[in-house]
Amino acid sequence: MTSLKDPALAPLQGLRVAIIGYGSQGRAHALNLRDSDVDVVVGLRPEGASAAKARADGLTVVTPAEAARSGAIVMVLTPDMVQPEIYQQSIEPNIAQGALLMFAHGFNVHFGQIKPRADLDVALVAPKGPGALVRREYEQGKGVPCLIAVQQNPSGHAHELALAYCAGIGGTRGGVIDTSFAEETETDLFGEQAVLCGGATELVLQGFETLVEAGYQPEVAYFECLHELKLIVDLLHEGGLARMHQFISDTAQYGDLTRGPRIINEDTRARMREVLAEIRDGRFAEEWVAEHKRGNQRYQALKQRDLEHPIEVVGRKLRAQMSWLQPTPTKPA
Repeated sequence: MTSLKDPALAPLQGLRVAIIGYGSQGRAHALNLRDSDVDVVVGLRPEGASAAKARADGLTVVTPAEAARSGAIVMVLTPDMVQPEIYQQSIEPNIAQGALLMFAHGFNVHFGQIKPRADLDVALVAPKGPGALVRREYEQGKGVPCLIAVQQNPSGHAHELALAYCAGIGGTRGGVIDTSFAEETETDLFGEQAVLCGGATELVLQGFETLVEAGYQPEVAYFECLHELKLIVDLLHEGGLARMHQFISDTAQYGDLTRGPRIINEDTRARMREVLAEIRDGRFAEEWVAEHKRGNQRYQALKQRDLEHPIEVVGRKLRAQMSWLQPTPTKPA
């Protein structure tokens, strides 16, 4: 736990931070800031489940409009597609002249869905990890690395305040990288689509289907293509390619080095460049915003197809037998 006596947090002295939203990131930011002795208020619909959860966590909850009105710093942590409406209806009419408007992802500002008032400082603090990890690392005296960016800086203090905010959530313990709204947004979307989510899950599904199609048991295919992926990802996370090679067999290493480039190759790179181009020129953003406005039917259908895939059917059965994967019951408060 830190406090405003910490020099890194001094710029926040006497300032109220309004957190709009109480999802994964919102909860982590609000609790970490509170535990850093920062004045925090959470902006939510008073009757909503999130408001009840925030109150149970000991936080002050007001409407988004009231939060925006009282905050010298207003951090928007609602889902991307909800943010433009919240900004237009609750934040812009109420946020004080010269306040700092902040985001954890640059999507809406970068792609013009939100156009902040010219008098506002506008900055970004993006932890490179989910909210639960941001909270857990803070509680352990550590921190998740963060990206920081400044889009508008009429006061001249936007970066200083953003860095202090980063310290308040524990980010400076893990390391801070200065970036831009464009770089954070475009690389984040590319990573999700081409590698971390779209790329990895599609590789798993295609591998599973290839083995099952060839006559192997679905259970064995699940272990080889999905379950054991965690081993490799953990090794990469802990020490990069060097640690992975240190802990896998010579046979696995040789197969990696000679067959891997046949699966992920120049054709794959060409598709990655196409995906990146669609992100950079705004085509993906336009498609996603339009999908949301139409009611998300295609998005929901595609997600349902994933959830009904045979790998999920066999996976649920196998995971039910893995007691170490089941959540540990928590004691009543």
